[in-house]
Amino acid sequence: MVGNTVQYGVFFFNPSGKITDMEKRRKLVHVTTMPVRWGDMDAYGHVNNTVYFRYMEQARVEWIEAMQVPVRPGGEGPVIINASCSFLIPLNYPGTVEVRTFASHPGRSSFLTHVEMRLVGDERIHAEGAAKVVWMDTRTGKSVPLPDHVRAEVEGE
Repeated sequence: MVGNTVQYGVFFFNPSGKITDMEKRRKLVHVTTMPVRWGDMDAYGHVNNTVYFRYMEQARVEWIEAMQVPVRPGGEGPVIINASCSFLIPLNYPGTVEVRTFASHPGRSSFLTHVEMRLVGDERIHAEGAAKVVWMDTRTGKSVPLPDHVRAEVEGE
């Protein structure tokens, strides 16, 4: 707990409703859109919960590749060590989902990402997700320091 802000995993709950310095530290790093496909739907007529993780994954990979980090086996690169998603309003076909990725709290070898998913044309947040990204040497399975250009991207204003 910092002030009135309580951390639950990578999410912060602030009962006052005011934005705290801790909450301001997250930085919008990537925005992308992708179509909601008919096959994304489940028997209940909305996007299946597992698909939201695919939307987050695609957005994260696009952002990482935009930083000139190839997402390929071998060498050093990003892995996620946890992921979560809160489903607030169902997504449905047809539609286009906008995925906004934020980054924050860089450490020696890791940083947090937070994701907001909306339907294009609707500013309401339909789902919120998070993941902790760790830089790893895939040959040894050990964490390594974040590359300088990645740290600069996460920390920059």
